[in-house]
Amino acid sequence: MQPPAPPDIEVYRRKDRDGMPVNDRRLRAHVEAGLVHRVYPGSFVSADAWNGLRARERHHILVIEAAEHARGPLVITHDSAAAVWGMERLGTWPERVDTRIDRRTGGRSTGLIRRRAWGTNGIDLVPWGSHWITSPAQTALDLAADSSFTSGVVALDQALWGRREGDPLVQVPDLRAAAEHADVGRGVARMRMALEFVTPMSDSVRESQSRVAIHRLGFPAPILQQRFLLGGGRVAYTDFFFEAHAHVGEFDGVGKYVDAALLRGRTPQQALLAEKDREDALRRRIRGLSRWRTPELQDVRLLYDILSGAGLPTSSPRPRSRLQFV
Repeated sequence: MQPPAPPDIEVYRRKDRDGMPVNDRRLRAHVEAGLVHRVYPGSFVSADAWNGLRARERHHILVIEAAEHARGPLVITHDSAAAVWGMERLGTWPERVDTRIDRRTGGRSTGLIRRRAWGTNGIDLVPWGSHWITSPAQTALDLAADSSFTSGVVALDQALWGRREGDPLVQVPDLRAAAEHADVGRGVARMRMALEFVTPMSDSVRESQSRVAIHRLGFPAPILQQRFLLGGGRVAYTDFFFEAHAHVGEFDGVGKYVDAALLRGRTPQQALLAEKDREDALRRRIRGLSRWRTPELQDVRLLYDILSGAGLPTSSPRPRSRLQFV
């Protein structure tokens, strides 16, 4: 398997000019004016094009430019490998490129390169141009070993995502087999704990984050992507379905109303009306429906109030303080 194509953006590189002169004063003025963005020393893009990219795509371009300017082969790993494979993450993307080096050399990081002395022997690598990149399974397992439970679940869910365009990056049996001999340093326990909670059914990082929060707040385990026939040939798949209580829960991301790719030619108003019609039709098939957004995941007391207020049982008391399961 090879990583998907990078974002379609034109990058200007000094090294490609073969010694042709560069007007440094004009270039500097354009950078200071916000017309040009410096991705990496010697690599520049149009600011408009850069601002049109998603956060993961920007990091993907950063990784490409770091590889272009490297003096020798790199082993791309962790978040940087995830960006190249198209795996999303919670929170902001790092400003440095993650690389993996031999344990004996030490992890001395400089500039825009972070060197992780995790070793390179016996790990699953894929050739990437003149460099190497950790496989999707290795990448997800590395992240699960090196991050919190929630972030680890997100990484593993992203690798397994069943409705990814094309095919999932890895299947559950293959991921579990890779975990048996994965060299992930001291984070083996964290990796194994996250691995027990994974699913190919989470369609977004916020759904994965919601699933962890629902579990930790003591609510019943929901069915993911439950299929409902709404009449007139329409079908709806819900994020979470608490079957014993005939209750649907959904993370209501704003992307469906503003992202051109998700709008698919519709206006935001048309998307909002379609979502309302879908919800009305769903409510005729169930007893209740709850929605939440990102703030309820940043302070899970709010999510607790939404679900308990809807009548869902929980085995845990309401958290006493603001919590964020990350």
